Amino acid sequence: MHMKKLLLSLVAITLFTSLSAQYKSADDCIQSIIKGTNAVGLSIAVVKKDQVIYANSYGWKSMENKTPLTNDCLFRIASISKSFSATSIMQLVKAGKLHLNDDVSDLVGFKVRNPKYPETVITLAMLMQHRSSINDSQGYFSLDFIDPATNSNWQKCYNDYEPGKGYQYCNLNFNMVGTIIERASGERFDQYVKHHVLDPLGLYGGYCVDSLDKSRFASIYEYNADSAKYTYSPAAYAPRSEEIAHYVMGRSTPIFSPTGGMKISATDLARYMIMHKNLGKANGKRIIPKKYSKLMQEVYSDEEGYGMALETTSKLIPGVTLTGHTGSAYGLYSAMFFNKKEDYGIVVICNGCSNVYNSGFNAFIGKAMKCLYEEVVMK
Repeated sequence: MHMKKLLLSLVAITLFTSLSAQYKSADDCIQSIIKGTNAVGLSIAVVKKDQVIYANSYGWKSMENKTPLTNDCLFRIASISKSFSATSIMQLVKAGKLHLNDDVSDLVGFKVRNPKYPETVITLAMLMQHRSSINDSQGYFSLDFIDPATNSNWQKCYNDYEPGKGYQYCNLNFNMVGTIIERASGERFDQYVKHHVLDPLGLYGGYCVDSLDKSRFASIYEYNADSAKYTYSPAAYAPRSEEIAHYVMGRSTPIFSPTGGMKISATDLARYMIMHKNLGKANGKRIIPKKYSKLMQEVYSDEEGYGMALETTSKLIPGVTLTGHTGSAYGLYSAMFFNKKEDYGIVVICNGCSNVYNSGFNAFIGKAMKCLYEEVVMK
């Protein structure tokens, strides 16, 4: 028995050594992946315990101007933004202003019911779990799509299954969540997140383009596989200043895209990730109670591994269990994942790469995550 354990240990050491020997450093590994895929740019950050232990940036902030990407560049991180919305909800639950089993109809100010199951209450928790039976078929950049008073086809916003008994990822869910934050707190959505999540953690970022230093934005590019060329995506940072000038509290919230509109650097996103890894606490501040942080990370849909704006998977780095979220929009791909037990986390943000997927994840992002796991975390 002892001999068997010894042999297994020797095999593990040999495998690890062979992987480590492939590259001189994490930098060498990342450079090799970028060269092999012709990605535009990549910002990365690795966390161990409560510190960012490794951060770097590669490639272009702007292809047109040949401006290099740097660690302080801001990205629209896409769906990782959902976790900021869910975190805000948990703060309001702690404050007694909301309850996870509240009827969404009462929270948004109009009827939210699947017409096939009119007696089944759609709860706030169901929105954050993507188990509401709501879909994006009518669009998600306005509440008008699902409000019966403003869309005669509102019924199409619902799937055939009963709320709470099925899963479908849905951006409209979280634009409604952002609206609920606004109505419950009395603060405009972007300001609430800044004052209650970003500022306490000492982070620079936000949802409102006009409130940020635009010179720090990393341009985002969409890859066209047919032409093998990149196209600049200006819509990623559209300020929507005119719409904001006519903003209606508790209704216009999707303008800021609570579902995907956070702008932040990879390094600051990693510092935010530390809070979730530590079950609600970082930078000496408790952002949400431990029990609510655990609820965000609990798996409610086994096949998808989804909790509340955080998912658990062992497919991103095969065989390694991680909790976090991915993002993809306008050509950008992002990932923020951590392991509580081993006390580490990795953030990867790319502003343009191929859209090839492997096991449900962008292949380039998966390679970069695996590289950082092997060359930084494991070493």
